[in-house]
Amino acid sequence: MAKNTANASGYTPNALSKRKINNTGVFSMPSAGSVLLASVSCLMVLSLIMVASASIPFANMHDMDQLYFFKHQLMYMSMGLVAGFMAYKVRLLWMYDMLSLASALMMVILLLIATLLFGDAINGSKRWIEIGSFNFQVAELAKLVMVMFTADYVVRRGNEVRQGYGGIFRMGLLVTVLVGLFLSQPDFGSLVIIIGVILAIFFVAGAPWSQSVFLLIAGCIGAAYAVMFQEYRMTRATSFWDPFDDIQGSDYQLARSLIAFGRGQVTGVGYGESVQKLAHLPEAHTDFLLAITAEELGLVGVLTVLMLEALVITSAMRISYIALKNRQMRLSYTAFGFAVIFIGQTIINAGMNMGLMPTKGLTLPFFSYGGSSMLVSLIMVGILLNIHKHTSQIPNNQCRYY
Repeated sequence: MAKNTANASGYTPNALSKRKINNTGVFSMPSAGSVLLASVSCLMVLSLIMVASASIPFANMHDMDQLYFFKHQLMYMSMGLVAGFMAYKVRLLWMYDMLSLASALMMVILLLIATLLFGDAINGSKRWIEIGSFNFQVAELAKLVMVMFTADYVVRRGNEVRQGYGGIFRMGLLVTVLVGLFLSQPDFGSLVIIIGVILAIFFVAGAPWSQSVFLLIAGCIGAAYAVMFQEYRMTRATSFWDPFDDIQGSDYQLARSLIAFGRGQVTGVGYGESVQKLAHLPEAHTDFLLAITAEELGLVGVLTVLMLEALVITSAMRISYIALKNRQMRLSYTAFGFAVIFIGQTIINAGMNMGLMPTKGLTLPFFSYGGSSMLVSLIMVGILLNIHKHTSQIPNNQCRYY
């Protein structure tokens, strides 16, 4: 009789006990998707606040609308949210279709070539191509495509990757093409991120230690060669050792960034009260937005931004681990690759703002001003949420497709 009553109420004894535990106030860990979404949302709000503050002096100096960069950042975020939602809704199986991946990769290579042929030179580099009224940096799209292509590649050619040099040799031919295209722009920072994420995915996919060490040494030699035989790269690589020895020359940006950190101390000088953004730190709303945050909001503001970045990275890693436990290797490697990109760009951007690394044109994910970076990063978030949503729904007999 009691059993029938329980069933009629719609709850099994187990369901009732679980509900009782939840009502006692026992803390339950939020899902990786929820943490990811909340962290990215907070970073975007902080980005809008700080871009508005950091860009107004620059806009005034160039006779632009004071909120020009704020409005454009908001527009880029809106476009990114729409694109991210589409990535969240698309079928995962379609994403890893060989024709789709090959087409995306070919499109990236053609766009990189078009950038060299038709792109506008900005500060001596051809990194942007005009698509309508939107300047697009193809390197950002290349990061996304290369993660997904590599994740699929190490699963399809798993034996070659784990048992010899055949797998990395085939991938090396593609990377050689990308190296030539990126160095022609030049965009050394994006190239380092792409090569780093490819090596990381190969490593977690089971590539032999000897192969990983060999590739790491080869990469370091290649990077050293690229730096030593380009004077401007050599200057950047050495200037951070003593950021005040040429304060009006090669150390100009770095020295101003460190001054901003010094002025901000723990709680900052106050929102909108930065001195370095008043034409001292060029285009402070872009790569050096963290320095203005340090000056106006202090150590508290910087730690808040970096903590949110860490939550984004941790969430992506959790999504990767969940997919790995469910034997969905392509999805796991994809989420892991996105996390590596966020880690690399966060470390490099924060490091150069603090004088710990040479200055490099890489944005802080979801925070720095930049349309292409914001758009592609939000697409990555959409894919991560798509993976998180469907990982537990994929039948075991279909895991090999993911």
